[in-house]
Amino acid sequence: MKRCVVLFTAAALLNVGCTVGPRYKRPTVAVPVTFRGADSEQTPHPLNASLGDQKWWEVFQDEQLRTLIHTALQQNYDLRIAASHVLEAQAQLGITRADQFPTLSAGAAIADVRTAQSKFLPEFETSTGQLNTSAVWVLDFWGQYRRATEAARANLLANQWAQQEVVSTLVADVASAYFQLRALDLQLEISRRTLNSRQESLRLTRILADGGSTSLLDVRQAEQLVFTASAEVPALEQQIEQQENLLNVLLGQNPGDVPRGQTLTQQLQPPEIPAGLPSALLERRPDIREAEEQLIAANAEIGVARAAYFPQISLSGAGGFQSSALSNLFSGPAGAWSFGASLTQPIFTAGRLRSGVRLAEARRQTALLVYEQSIQTAFRSVSDALVAYRKTREFRTQEEFLFQSAQDAARLSHMRYTGGVTGYLEVLTNETNAFSAELAVVQARQNELLALVQVYDALGGGWHQ
Repeated sequence: MKRCVVLFTAAALLNVGCTVGPRYKRPTVAVPVTFRGADSEQTPHPLNASLGDQKWWEVFQDEQLRTLIHTALQQNYDLRIAASHVLEAQAQLGITRADQFPTLSAGAAIADVRTAQSKFLPEFETSTGQLNTSAVWVLDFWGQYRRATEAARANLLANQWAQQEVVSTLVADVASAYFQLRALDLQLEISRRTLNSRQESLRLTRILADGGSTSLLDVRQAEQLVFTASAEVPALEQQIEQQENLLNVLLGQNPGDVPRGQTLTQQLQPPEIPAGLPSALLERRPDIREAEEQLIAANAEIGVARAAYFPQISLSGAGGFQSSALSNLFSGPAGAWSFGASLTQPIFTAGRLRSGVRLAEARRQTALLVYEQSIQTAFRSVSDALVAYRKTREFRTQEEFLFQSAQDAARLSHMRYTGGVTGYLEVLTNETNAFSAELAVVQARQNELLALVQVYDALGGGWHQ
């Protein structure tokens, strides 16, 4: 048995031999100095400050929205599926890593055989017992299993970053859906208020028409205003229920009502958004980190493919006890052992090994291109989001001015109509413009909040817990 110990000890030293295949080195990528679309006139921030570094409960101040996001992070099915993928990758890493070590097994057997007496042989009965252990070790001298473990570990990290990407996307989706719901609520409130006001105007117009002070045409035009506002109410109620269903799906719940918090106009948002350093985006965005881990895994697979060119060395050994009498199993000359070594060298594989290396190298090149593409896509999404946030704020300001003007025009037209200076058509036109302008202001405020969510998501925020 000493020879077995010496042999396996020598094998352990050989097992830390060379590792074929390229070592991973992060590729050099072109990183801009600043994000295009960042407001150059904003108050200077520290270079490393970024909205993406803030926790989601720091960015979104609505307590009810925080509750919804927290529920989604516990129950959302996409996130739970991503967590299951991480568990799969963990198990696969354990399977792959086990190939680096010897396999040890033990066995035992007992048999009792009795033959009946015959003409030529007397009655015979015998008992045998056997107890043995065996070990097999395929030496990882060329680093094939170590490279495979490296690839499996990178795949595990890629799945973990993919899970964080789901978290980030989920936070953004819940916030966006909630802001859209609150915008629909405000539009419905405006429509109902406008409907009540127009119904009162219609009632007064009918009284004037009955008294001969105005014509039936004015009544019909007043009815048009009522019907316009009235048509908006069921349409908005439909959108609200459908939006609630969407939110419940994100929460991992069946369709139902969604509790509200602050109104759309009460939602707080930062006056300025620090974007931070573009180079920091490579470390903050989960999708970029996932792409890099996939590149690391593909790089390690090249070493696995190249190791197949070299000999495979295996060691095996077995030892135990065997006796025809169970009482003598551990005494007497019952001990038995064996050990051996084997070497297998591929000679002719019809190009299989060469093609395997080429396949691994092609997959690495694909992973590299995906990594570089994900970086460019990230820079574009940040730039688009920053531009959108700045321009939607400017657009919302102009829409508020437009609404104030349209509202004043509607007020003046009512005064002119009451004074008999103009007809009801002018009231109809200005009332319609004011109603549309007020709804447009709500839409502009919604787009501004959605742009804030887009910036936060593009900067890699939301997954920090």
